[in-house]
Amino acid sequence: MKWVGALAAAALIIACFFPWVFIESKSMTVTGIESSGTNFGKPGYFHFFLAAVYLLFTFIPKVWAKRWNLLIVAMNIAWAARNYFIISACSGGECPQKRTALYVVLISSLLMLLAALFPKMEVPPDKTSN
Repeated sequence: MKWVGALAAAALIIACFFPWVFIESKSMTVTGIESSGTNFGKPGYFHFFLAAVYLLFTFIPKVWAKRWNLLIVAMNIAWAARNYFIISACSGGECPQKRTALYVVLISSLLMLLAALFPKMEVPPDKTSN
């Protein structure tokens, strides 16, 4: 599952460079790293950080890394949902046109969550019970 999660993290990073929404009244395309003319900021950079930490913890074969990874993917899912609802929200009677990359961000975040929930790892036997 770690390779599924790694591919999902790569897809997440790539999707941040592609258009998320198109605002027709302003003739503006908003991506994860380019949203000038709006108050959205650059939400893709936080996805970059979370994906990097996720990949680091995914390839560390320790239980504590797998547990921290659950927190990281939970934050990533929350950030992706926040971006979906805020960036694609209708404002002033106009609804932006959602693009494919916005859905890729959500789907890849869910795949990262599934990969973090089911890590393939050998747990050493408990040494205290005899």
